[in-house]
Amino acid sequence: MKQKRPKYMQIIDAAVEVIAENGYHQSQVSKIAKQAGVADGTIYLYFKNKEDILISLFKEKMGQFIERMEEDIKEKATAKEKLALVISKHFSLLAGDHNLAIVTQLELRQSNLELRQKINEILKGYLNILDGILTEGIQSGEIKEGLDVRLARQMIFGTIDETVTTWVMNDQKYDLVALSNSVLELLVSGIHNK
Repeated sequence: MKQKRPKYMQIIDAAVEVIAENGYHQSQVSKIAKQAGVADGTIYLYFKNKEDILISLFKEKMGQFIERMEEDIKEKATAKEKLALVISKHFSLLAGDHNLAIVTQLELRQSNLELRQKINEILKGYLNILDGILTEGIQSGEIKEGLDVRLARQMIFGTIDETVTTWVMNDQKYDLVALSNSVLELLVSGIHNK
C-alpha cells in the first residue's frame, strides 16, 4: 500500500466526511472517491476495500494523536498534569473535527468484531500512555499505592470516551473542551493519594 502521499490523505479526509454524513454502511467507495476528487479505481491503489479505509482512517488520525501526545506529556511533571493534557487534547481533537468525532464515537462502534479488534490494536498506544501516567504517579506517591492500574486506565479511558460520545449524541451543542477540568477533577479524586 502506498501511504503518506497527498492522495492517500485526500481519501482519508474524504472518508471521514462521507462516513460522518452517511454512516459507514451507507458509504460507498464511489462516494468517498467522488468526495476525494479521485477515480474509483484510485481508491484501490491505496486501500483493499471500504473496511481497510475505515481502519486506515482510524490508524492515521489516532496514530498522529498518540505520537503528539507521547511527545507533549514529556513536558509535564506530574501525573495530574499529564492526565489533564491527555483529556484536553482528546477533547480538543474531536471538538475541532466534528466529522471525525461522529466517525470515532458512533460509526466505528457499529462495525463487525474483526474490525473492532483491529481498532482496539491501534488504541493500545493510547492505553499505554495512560498506563505510563498511572505507573509514574504511583511511583512518585502522587497516586495511591496498590491502585489497580488496568482498572483505573479503563475508568479513565471510559470516562473520556463516554463524555465525547454523549457530546456527539447531543449534536455537539455545548463546549466539550470546557468539560476538561471537571472530568480531570472527577478522575483524579478517584486515584489521588490523599
